[in-house]
Amino acid sequence: MFDIITDSACDLTPETAAKLNIEIVPFYVSLDGEHYRKEGKEIAVRDFYQFMVDNPSAYPKTSLPSLEDFETAFRAHAEAGRPVLCLCFTSKMSGCVGSARNARELVLEDYPDAKIEVMDSTAATVTESIVVENAVAMRDAGCSLDEAVDWLSAERATNQIFFTVGNLDYLIKGGRIGKVTGRAANILGIKPMILFKEGEIFSAGVARGRQKSFEKALEQLMAYLSERNGTPDDYCITVGYGYDEEEGRRLWMQTRAALRAKYPASQCEVGLLQIGCTIAVHTGPYALGMGIMRRWKKQ
Repeated sequence: MFDIITDSACDLTPETAAKLNIEIVPFYVSLDGEHYRKEGKEIAVRDFYQFMVDNPSAYPKTSLPSLEDFETAFRAHAEAGRPVLCLCFTSKMSGCVGSARNARELVLEDYPDAKIEVMDSTAATVTESIVVENAVAMRDAGCSLDEAVDWLSAERATNQIFFTVGNLDYLIKGGRIGKVTGRAANILGIKPMILFKEGEIFSAGVARGRQKSFEKALEQLMAYLSERNGTPDDYCITVGYGYDEEEGRRLWMQTRAALRAKYPASQCEVGLLQIGCTIAVHTGPYALGMGIMRRWKKQ
């Protein structure tokens, strides 16, 4: 048996975290570039989005959990003699995993026998939530910490996200996409398609209009499954949305319907969650898409 710690970039709500019996170390969010508050604890994700919508010219920032935040979390488990698996936001977009690894070293100085595994999930938002849920399934099935680390290390590369954004302003501001390309797309009313894989963001084409961008993301999800000769039962799939919950539910329903039509023999379970602050500062308030990763199954 082992305990699971993750960061708030997994976008699991406090209620879900309690249900899964995991601990979340929050990122920090700043609306003014000066004062930082803990995501989900000192500022609600809903309030963060409302600020973005009400202040479209403002660009909020996030800061990673501190070494002290992780040290406090790890120390409590080390004192109790509990092995820990810490799953962190992709290292290609944040120094979070480095902060956790440094905290681990500090705790091991006082508790040299403590078992603390810090892993770069190479995931974000919806897929980081899936990494965590897979770890929970393994823990609850009686897998050892080493078994969980081995499986996740081998399968984390299967995580991808297919999504679109309202416009490219935030990606331009964050240096994630070129200014010339981004501004041309905004002027033409083209909706950019974004692919998250291998822990970072890539361009994945364009679509004309919001509905077409939904459809294109769904096509990319279907192509992912077809290329791997997989079914929805072999993978965990989760839809993520930003400010607009109604739009998120619509895509969730479309995704389930499309999967059930193509894979009638599969259960076609699809999760739904709100994308949190850590990704929203890069994508803006209207990100929408779905993530996928291989599902752990008990042998």
